[in-house]
Amino acid sequence: MYGIAIREPGGPEVLEWTEQPDPEPGTGEVVLDVVAAGVNRADVMQRQGNYPPPPGASELPGLECSGRVSAVGSGVSGWNVGDEACALLAGGGYAEKVVVPTAQLLPVPAGVSLVDAGGLPEVACTVWSNLVLTAGLRSGQTLLVHGGSGGIGTHAIQVGKALGVSVLATAGHDDRLQLCRDLGADAALDYHGDLVELVKEATDGRGADVVLDHIGARNLDANLDSMANGGRMVIIGLMGGAKGEINLAKMLTRRLSVAATSLRGRPTDGPDGKGTIVAAVRSDLWPLVESGRVKPVVHERIPMPEAARAHQLMDDGGVVGKIILEVPEAGEH
Repeated sequence: MYGIAIREPGGPEVLEWTEQPDPEPGTGEVVLDVVAAGVNRADVMQRQGNYPPPPGASELPGLECSGRVSAVGSGVSGWNVGDEACALLAGGGYAEKVVVPTAQLLPVPAGVSLVDAGGLPEVACTVWSNLVLTAGLRSGQTLLVHGGSGGIGTHAIQVGKALGVSVLATAGHDDRLQLCRDLGADAALDYHGDLVELVKEATDGRGADVVLDHIGARNLDANLDSMANGGRMVIIGLMGGAKGEINLAKMLTRRLSVAATSLRGRPTDGPDGKGTIVAAVRSDLWPLVESGRVKPVVHERIPMPEAARAHQLMDDGGVVGKIILEVPEAGEH
């Protein structure tokens, strides 16, 4: 098979479409013939040498994909050769084939193409696990989503609205602010402004019950000041730094909580494992996708051998939703 290897840490040009060994399924695993894979910020970090794969995972980038089952390992039930699926991965999605534990497989939601499904599992599992399973977001509350026009943000806005939540989303340009509104955000906030004042204005001074943040240290204090009493913040990225000072007295008196989570390094099994998250997404989020209330937002579909171009778009900024890498037809290497 062919896949995208990272020649050395560096810019997009280090991504190379090269021949790789064919994977073999182990117990409880299947091989997917990949049709498409989503591009995520974590892939860019891995390319730069800042986010190595967890032990035992493929060295190839790619945290999600879609395709067709082409081989089934021992102990597998419920999945057969030829079945279409999408999958949450620890790595290896940028390839023609990938091995997946069955607990990390999802059916392709009705109404979503097999190609576009390649960009769903990572955002779906990230958003659902953080907003619902960790932060306990529920109808009638207010959600603040940072980076509303990105892959996570576009998904989180729609999930929040589907759950009956008032959604505030930040973005940096007029067209992206409008996109957030088009996706259902009740208020789109320019992140160049005073976040605390903007949130207070949008919530009549109450603040947000849940904050989904990928910036980290730079947003820490403003996020705390933007939260309602009893508010919960979940940090899922560190683009604005990893170390910050926190006022515990502020948290204590206002009953605030801060969680920080990642998805890639979790085990498949166990109460906090990927399998548990995938099962919750399948039972509770997939019906919202199939009803059309939550839709994939695709910026561009690019042939997988041109992954360097996709990564350059990510580096340049301004990607709206997800970039999808499509595997070329057999013989088109």
